[in-house]
Amino acid sequence: MIDYDPHRWWTYFHYLRGSMIREIIYRVLAGVIWAVGVTAVHLYVRRVDIPVTVHSLAGISLSLLLVFRTNSSYDRFWEGRKLWGGIVNETRNLARAAGVFLGENSDLFRTLVHWTAVFPYATAASLRRTVHLGPVAELLPSGEVEQVRSAQHVPLAVARKMSAALDEGRRRGHYNEFVQMQLDQNVQLLVDFLGGCERIHKTPMPFAYMLHLRRALVLYCFTLPFAIVDAFGWMTVLATFVVTYVFFGIEEIGVEIEDPFGIDDNDLPLERICETIRGNLLALLPSQPGTPHP
Repeated sequence: MIDYDPHRWWTYFHYLRGSMIREIIYRVLAGVIWAVGVTAVHLYVRRVDIPVTVHSLAGISLSLLLVFRTNSSYDRFWEGRKLWGGIVNETRNLARAAGVFLGENSDLFRTLVHWTAVFPYATAASLRRTVHLGPVAELLPSGEVEQVRSAQHVPLAVARKMSAALDEGRRRGHYNEFVQMQLDQNVQLLVDFLGGCERIHKTPMPFAYMLHLRRALVLYCFTLPFAIVDAFGWMTVLATFVVTYVFFGIEEIGVEIEDPFGIDDNDLPLERICETIRGNLLALLPSQPGTPHP
């Protein structure tokens, strides 16, 4: 994610990163070159203009489709951010409550905190179809870490380690079954948030909607020069550039943010969130040699 000051206007006008220009440049150039050809034929060979009525009506419908597309994508983006906000909150709640019952100097509490700090890294990596457990994994037993890495679902395997640590606390007599159930509720919520992220990640926009919108965009933008060439002349090229830049840009923004868990410029800053969780949790532990600094 790109950090920026929303009160500054002109500073970002020249930015390429995160602006969708790289993604749409070839489509826009194709539209501009096509407009040059249509204008030249109309002015120097024969008239090729068509009535503008159809484009006026189609432009309204296409604008509504693009608004719906962008709103749907932003809803997915914001829901993803809320789910990761829930992961932040529940990891803190689990560590906070467990510290009271297990004691901050308990080796079991330390193990639980370490696995809890590993969970967001495992979740982020799973959403990106990789395996990464973060720097805290180096503090855990290598055999258990390898067992988790080789699991069919890595974040779920990490959650099982967290639940196992809570069960060990009950068996050692630190608390009863009711307290264990309450603490494990935090782990259950973390798995629920993970499932919510997977739902967004694995459910793209309906294919028919995407295909129809793109077909309509191409038809509209590449027939636009015929509708305006008689009135605009060579200004048709500039008008086509503006329209194709705006329309293709809006559509591409929707594509980029509909799955906000990747590594695109406008995706969620998952690495930063994971580092925040790690720092918050490790701060609850007494310092030990070899402990990574938050």
